[in-house]
Amino acid sequence: MNEIEDQTDTDGELPLAGLTVLDFSQFLAGPSCALRLADLGADVIKVERPQGGDLCRGLVVADQHFEGDSALFHTINRHKRSFAADLKQPADLAQVRRLVAAADVMIHNFRPGVMERIGLDAASVRALNPRIVYGEVTGYGQAGPWRDKPGQDLLVQSLSGLAWLSGDADGGPVPAGLSLIDLMTGAHLAQGILAALLRRARNGRGAHVEVSLMESALDLQFEPFTAFLNGDRRQPARSAVQHASVHAAAPYGIYPTADGYMAIAMTPLDRLGTLVGCEALARQAGDATTWFTRRDTYKALLRDHLRTASTAHWLALLEPEGVWCAPVQTWPELLSHPGFQALDLVQEIESRSGATMQTTRCPIRIDGRILKSRRGAPALGADTQAIGDMLSHAA
Repeated sequence: MNEIEDQTDTDGELPLAGLTVLDFSQFLAGPSCALRLADLGADVIKVERPQGGDLCRGLVVADQHFEGDSALFHTINRHKRSFAADLKQPADLAQVRRLVAAADVMIHNFRPGVMERIGLDAASVRALNPRIVYGEVTGYGQAGPWRDKPGQDLLVQSLSGLAWLSGDADGGPVPAGLSLIDLMTGAHLAQGILAALLRRARNGRGAHVEVSLMESALDLQFEPFTAFLNGDRRQPARSAVQHASVHAAAPYGIYPTADGYMAIAMTPLDRLGTLVGCEALARQAGDATTWFTRRDTYKALLRDHLRTASTAHWLALLEPEGVWCAPVQTWPELLSHPGFQALDLVQEIESRSGATMQTTRCPIRIDGRILKSRRGAPALGADTQAIGDMLSHAA
């Protein structure tokens, strides 16, 4: 089968070209980090067990499959190669150790203790390859009572308090509707790896980069959590009306209109009332602290007023005046909008058999250049022979 043409390699070298990354990770956090490194030019070799590979191959979302695996797997593992190895078999482990000896970066998200038993823990790997940057994802770090608890996005949203930041005050906790912590943790790991690679360029020394879902979840909450730490340490109250932030004053929130919904961010409440013709709000000049302490009262007035006209009507009044507001769009509405189309955010990826699917592209631009790669995720073990031959020739 012919190699798929890679759009990212057609006009100039990407920043990470020439680097080899071994991706032992599964599901989302670790693979999303390795994906970003691949987008930036690294050769990412996904090391998978021969029986089934990455468990994400079977994690089917919206009943969508692609080339026998979940479409999700292909989204998060595009532009990688697959090397199948049973780390419990001495011959396979020996080959993997040879890969490790020549790699620049290694990533895994096994639970604490697993890599130590295999002999691929950070100390062992760095003894084998002192220049390697060893990236490790855990759920809750290496110590403490949560050490062996499953590191899963919804569980961490719940344990970290994140779920209590969303939803109106009279409702229960509301988690984010996507794997927010996984993806943030992957981004943090990529940041740490890139920083370690920069240091290695100066002194030749590798590094052990550690991130955890819990630490990333708390870092994501730094704004409200810092206020909590420096305040009375009571759980902040959510607004009972159109809640959007535990610390934001009225009118901050999402409001129903006659035909949809619109978001309004920070803006003086009295000025907003004047612009939309709500006299009760227009009279609220003066002590702005009441815009927070009485936010539910004011937001209820605004909610009832905005229901009297369409989203387009209110936007036509507010946007020319510089008020921070926006319609709440569905994905079909987003997809058809010229603003979305101008960003060119969708790309098509292709398997080695010629099948295609659509997904998002890398969100980073380099020198003004959009980074796209047409090469889809590999079939399990698709590159084992080629990589094995490379190791044999290098011996």
